[in-house]
Amino acid sequence: MAIFWRHSALAHRHAEIGGELEDWNGMGTAWFYDHTPERAKADYEAIRTKAGLMDVSGLKKVHVTGPDAAYVIDRVTTRNVEKIAPGRSTYASILNSDGKFIDDCIIYHLAVNSWLVVHGTGTGMEQLTSVAAAKNCTVLMDDDLHDMSLQGPKSVDILAGEIPGIRDLAYFGLMQTRLFGRDVMISRTGYTGERGYEIFCRGKDAVHIWDNVLEKGGDDVRPTQFSTLDMLRIESYLLFYPGDNSETFPFDDEPCGDTLWELGLDFTVSPDKEGFIGAENHYASKGKERFKIFGVKLSDSMEQMEMFARVHADGKDVGVITYGLSSELNNYSVAIARLSPEAAKAGTKLTVVQPDGTELAATAEEMPFYDQDKSIRTAKG
Repeated sequence: MAIFWRHSALAHRHAEIGGELEDWNGMGTAWFYDHTPERAKADYEAIRTKAGLMDVSGLKKVHVTGPDAAYVIDRVTTRNVEKIAPGRSTYASILNSDGKFIDDCIIYHLAVNSWLVVHGTGTGMEQLTSVAAAKNCTVLMDDDLHDMSLQGPKSVDILAGEIPGIRDLAYFGLMQTRLFGRDVMISRTGYTGERGYEIFCRGKDAVHIWDNVLEKGGDDVRPTQFSTLDMLRIESYLLFYPGDNSETFPFDDEPCGDTLWELGLDFTVSPDKEGFIGAENHYASKGKERFKIFGVKLSDSMEQMEMFARVHADGKDVGVITYGLSSELNNYSVAIARLSPEAAKAGTKLTVVQPDGTELAATAEEMPFYDQDKSIRTAKG
C-alpha cells in the first residue's frame, strides 16, 4: 500500500462509494470508484451532458505573497503577470534553463501582492521557492485548501441558486464568496473542455460542500472518478504531464525534455516576453521541432487506440499514441499523438498499429476534437 504524505478530507467519502485511493502527486486520489467500462462511460457522459463533481485536491496549491510576488511568478512562468488583473487567472507554462517544459499551472491573482499558483506533478513549487530566495516574498504550499471541480453544462444551474452572479463569471474569472454557508473561492476553470467551476475551500468545509453540491444537483450531478479526466482531456487538447511527454515516451538518443513548440503550448508565452527561466533557449528552439503533438482520428472504426500504439505513414514509423478515447456520445475514436513534423498535418493518411498488431486506418487531425471554437467552455448565462 502506498504511503501518502498528503491527505484529502474527502477520502472517506470516496471510500464509501468504492473509491480505491491511489497515489497522485503524493495524495490518495480516487482514480476509480470501480474499474468497469460502464462506470467510466457514465462519468464521462455525465460531465459532457449534465455535471460531475471531482476531488482534485491533489493539485499543489501554492500561495505567493509579498511585494516581490509578481516578480517571482513573472520569472518562473511564461506569462506577463502584470497583465493579470485581480479577480482573474491564466494558464501558464514553466520551463527549465534549457527551455524545456517541466510543469504547467494556473496563476490566480487574488489581491494586491497576493497570488495563488496551482500546479500538478512537475517542479513548479521548487522553481517558485528557488526564485523567491532573498526576495520580499513568501511561498507557501497550502494543503488545507481543498479543490473540488464541478464540471458540465448543468454545473452553473447547481451553483446559481446559491451564488448570485455566477452566470456572469467569465472564463478564467474568479470570485470570493459563500457556498452553503462556507467561505469559498470559485474559479471558472477546469480540465475538461466543458463549462465548469473549481471550488476552493478549507479542509474542514470540504465534506459539507461536497455533500450539498450532490444533494442540490440531484440527478443532474454525480461524483466522478479522477481517471475520467483522461477521457475528457483527449478530445479537448489538454495535455497531462508527464503522460504526453518524453518522460513517458523517451527519445532514443537524448535526455527527456520537450519544447513548447513541440507540445503546441507556445501560446502560453506572452507576446515578446523575455526574462523568464529558459526564455533564450525557448526562442532558439523554434523551427527545430523533433516531433509535434497532434490529433489522430480513426477513419472507419470505433476501437480505442491504445497507449504506446505506433503510428505509420507511407510504411514508415512516424510517431506514437499517448492516450486514446472511443466516444459513443460523439461517435468517434480519437487520440493525442507525438508525430514527426512532416506527418503532423491535417488530412495525412495514417495507420495505427496497436500493441497486439491490429492495424487501424486513421488520419491526422487538428485538435481539439470537441468544442473546437471553445464556445461551450467560455459561454455565459
